[in-house]
Order: sequence, then structure tokens, then C-alpha cells
Amino acid sequence: MARGRFITLEGGEGAGKSTHIRHLAAWLQQRGIEVVTTREPGGTEGAETIRSLIVEGSVDRWDAVTETLLLNAARHDHITRLIRPALERGAWVLCDRYVDSTLVYQGTAKGVALETLLQLHTLSTGPLWPDLTLVLDLPPEIGLARAAGRHGIETRFEAHDIRFHEALRQGFLDLAHRFADRCAVVDASTPVADVSAAIEAVVSKRLGL
Repeated sequence: MARGRFITLEGGEGAGKSTHIRHLAAWLQQRGIEVVTTREPGGTEGAETIRSLIVEGSVDRWDAVTETLLLNAARHDHITRLIRPALERGAWVLCDRYVDSTLVYQGTAKGVALETLLQLHTLSTGPLWPDLTLVLDLPPEIGLARAAGRHGIETRFEAHDIRFHEALRQGFLDLAHRFADRCAVVDASTPVADVSAAIEAVVSKRLGL
């Protein structure tokens, strides 16, 4: 059986990743593809436990290195128990955040060296890189307003100041340029239906649907 495809959705807070994973999953399922949707940090019982440590509490609960180590521990469990087995049986995996979020949040915005982050990614995943990464881009003030309206409780990352979120946006755009062979930037400030159509067009073109 052919290996499945691994698609990740990235972007700042409130970019619409979970919404568009649902839409993309439905679109792929209509084409007879088995789809597994998941998220990071999280996706497995152990990784979800680590997630609560990472996203809850005060902004200064952990420093950047500790966050990085926690994220990679969660990612290793996620890859081992869920993502790699799904890909091996031919399913397409759609993941809300993955390594690019670590490269941007803990790297670009918080200062952990890129070489260190890439070494940890190799150790924790094999390395396993996405076949396609969709970067949902929009101004951070719009994303933060959306996030606040979504659940009403700030995560540790949402609570950072606007300069942090501006650095995140630029970091994702820079990564998309650096890894243009696997990344595509999608304007997430347009209506949901337009964003979904743009995502479907990219997936069709890049992955041959």
C-alpha cells in the first residue's frame, strides 16, 4: 500500500487552522481518501497531558528551552503512536501545527538556535517532515481577536504582547520562503469559503489530486 500524505497547517493565533483542517478533511474524504486529523502539541493521550503543561499557566511558566523539550517529547509520542502508523497504512494525516511552530515560536520569537531545533526534530521524529505545509497568514491583531472570541480564555502564547505576535507572523513567512518546496502561504484574512478554496487549489496542485 502506498504511504499516505502528511499535511500541516501553520500560522499565528486565531489563523483558522482547526476550521480549515475540518473543511480540508471533508473535501479529501469526498474523494475516497482516509483522513486522520490531529493537533500539536497533543494528538495522543500522553502528548495531550504534555500539552496542558505547555499552554496553561502564566507566560513565564517555562523558558524557551523547557518549552522546546516538552514539545519534542510530545511530538515523539505523537509520531510514534499516531502519525507514522496512519501514514504507513495509507491514510492522509492533517495536523494543526507541527515542527514549523516550534521553529517560529521557540526559535524566531524566543531565541532557541535553529540548529538546536533541527537536531531535536531529527531525534524526536526520525526526521519526519510534512509533504505540504499550509501557512495561514493574517495580521496578528485580527487573529488574536478571533482567538479571544473562540474560547474566552487566553493561552500562555496568546497572552504575549503584540510584538511577539508580529514576530511570529514574520517568522512563518520567512520559513515559507526558506522551505518553498513544501510550504504555501494562504491569505487567511478573506472569507472562510475563499480560504478553503485556496487551500483545495494548493493541495490539488502540489499533491496531484
